[in-house]
This record gives sequence, C-alpha cells and structure tokens, in this order.
Amino acid sequence: MTEIEQLRAQVDELEMKQAFQEQTIEELNEALTAQQFLIERMQVQMKFLVEKQKSSQTSNLADESEETPPPHY
Repeated sequence: MTEIEQLRAQVDELEMKQAFQEQTIEELNEALTAQQFLIERMQVQMKFLVEKQKSSQTSNLADESEETPPPHY
C-alpha cells in the first residue's frame, strides 16, 4: 500500500467516524429535547396537583368557636 493509499484510508476512516459522531449527536439531541418536553409537562402537572392539594386541605373540623359544647356541659 502506498503512502497516498494509506492517507486516503485514514481520511476515509476519519470521515466515517465523523459521520457516526454527527448521527450520535443528533440522536442525543432528540432524546434530550424529548426529555425536556417531558420534564416541562411534569412540572405543569406537579403545579396543578400542588394547587389541587392545597385547595382540598380545608379542615373537616370546625373552629372551636363554632363547635357545639359536648353533652355533659
């Protein structure tokens, strides 16, 4: 194999590695974008649940001033 053929083989190998890296980066970017969308959706759902929980935490017990005295008084 001549020096030029060796250099050409090295260039071809580097081009293949670069193409693979570009594909990998694109796939990772898509996965990251999907995860970010999911995180944002989950944050909205969590805020909704927190607000719903806060609004439903009204006490089932009446204030002491509203309570009728027990029968033995």
